[in-house]
Amino acid sequence: MQFYPYFTVILRPYMLNNIKFFMSVETDQIQGVLIKNQTVILDPDIQQELEQKGYGEMEKNKLILKSFESLYLLYIDKLTIFKGKNNINFDSFLQICKKQDMDALTKFLVYRDLRTRGYTLKDGFGFGSDFRVYAKGDFGEKEAKFLV
Repeated sequence: MQFYPYFTVILRPYMLNNIKFFMSVETDQIQGVLIKNQTVILDPDIQQELEQKGYGEMEKNKLILKSFESLYLLYIDKLTIFKGKNNINFDSFLQICKKQDMDALTKFLVYRDLRTRGYTLKDGFGFGSDFRVYAKGDFGEKEAKFLV
């Protein structure tokens, strides 16, 4: 009898700016690429799954995650971010985010707290709100219940 590791590694080809490259995809791990300080998800299956759960925004066949979404997924060990061949950890990505937005840590902490309570959050509309908060199970069906 032969035992296999807990996850399966699959090499999938991707095209980005006319450059073909391969990334390994672990079944329980989301892989993203850091492009211009934004996390980009290239796998169409994972894009669809994340979008249905309220993560990111689709732009030109790529799912772009907000910094607080990327930080949360890194924090719960569901996301691996690559910049070139280098893997970016939570602390390194937080430093990148803080250079763009001094409130990045606060936004992440609020986002993490509400996500762990079962709410779905999307980027706010501005006018003093950072997040639209959807009640449990309401994302995609009803309006946001709160603005934070």
